[in-house]
Amino acid sequence: MHGLPKGLVFAIYYPVLAAIGIPANLAVIVILSRGRCGLSRCITYYLVSMAVTDLLVIFIAVILNRIAVIYFPGSFLDITPACSLRGALYFAGIDSSVWLTVAFTFDRFIAICCKKLKIKHCTERTAVRVIGTVCTLSYSKNTFMYFVYEPLYINENIPWFCSIKLTFYTSPAWAAYEWIHRLLTPCLPFILLLMLNALTIRHILAASRARRRLRAHSNGMNQSDPEMEKRRNSIVLLFTISGSFILLYLLHFINFLYVRIARVSYFSGSNFSQTNFILEESGYMLQFLSSCINPFIYTGTQSQFRAQLKKGVKYPMSLVVKLFK
Repeated sequence: MHGLPKGLVFAIYYPVLAAIGIPANLAVIVILSRGRCGLSRCITYYLVSMAVTDLLVIFIAVILNRIAVIYFPGSFLDITPACSLRGALYFAGIDSSVWLTVAFTFDRFIAICCKKLKIKHCTERTAVRVIGTVCTLSYSKNTFMYFVYEPLYINENIPWFCSIKLTFYTSPAWAAYEWIHRLLTPCLPFILLLMLNALTIRHILAASRARRRLRAHSNGMNQSDPEMEKRRNSIVLLFTISGSFILLYLLHFINFLYVRIARVSYFSGSNFSQTNFILEESGYMLQFLSSCINPFIYTGTQSQFRAQLKKGVKYPMSLVVKLFK
């Protein structure tokens, strides 16, 4: 009974997350793909690819790995090969989502701070190549995760469920792999995002001061500056995307450090009274939430995206009104 409220929280949280995240990311894909939000094709490619990977994370991690396990226990998804495949695909999807966020941030850093390099780097062709490379490397790297698991038990020659092998914690090779895995996601992205954002902020502040002095000297008074307003909107979009990523992935990274430093195992049960289970599952909950947050960031920071979204919502309503007239 002590664990029931917490179990109920998980049982409610994940369906709600899927119910919000799937239509939200689909709306982002449709709206941005139409190219009517005033964004360059390069930015659009990155944002659409991020929405696609977030959609895959919700489908694999939330629906198949959480909702199916909670509401349909003992299905074919719990057979060890299927369970191992779900685990590998989950890690690959997370890696793709994380590194596409880094790639987008780096692209915006080049566009804002490196005017000469911008012409060569911030193009549709480069965006497609970067997106393809990130996704290919992410899925290739995480094929090894398929072999991390072993059956929890075997019933009538059928292996059921996934338990992390004991050698994963004792083998130097697996320890090295996990350190590389965790350093690449999310430790290195944390560092890169903080560094790129800091450099971008410094450049923007210096450019803003110089522009204000120039305009004050030429006009004799402060007037509205459309260029600075446009730049400000772009920066708000960039910083909210990368900032939300850092905040929502932080607990997951802390859990990894706790497992390795305290020499405890990742929790594979459902004992809600265990501290390591609560820490681990809370980290996953925030991590999955990051796959739903970007559509709301676009709605809050991009007026043209907001306008397109309103049109999309009003269109089916207008059809219903016409139908009943």
